Amino acid sequence: MDGRQRKNIQTGIEVAIVLKQNQRSGELTYGVVKDILTSSKYHPHGIKVRLENGSVGRVKEIEEE
Repeated sequence: MDGRQRKNIQTGIEVAIVLKQNQRSGELTYGVVKDILTSSKYHPHGIKVRLENGSVGRVKEIEEE
């Protein structure tokens, strides 16, 4: 699914995000969405979320069930 569309992201789903400090390397961090921080319906770099472990970044992948 597309991590740039807010409608594809809900709290409680597993995602891969890129943290601000890892944007150049593209290193992904995996976790479960706690909060959705982007209010717009679409963002070209990915919707910003907070994971349950406190990490904040933009969604690059949504784990399919």
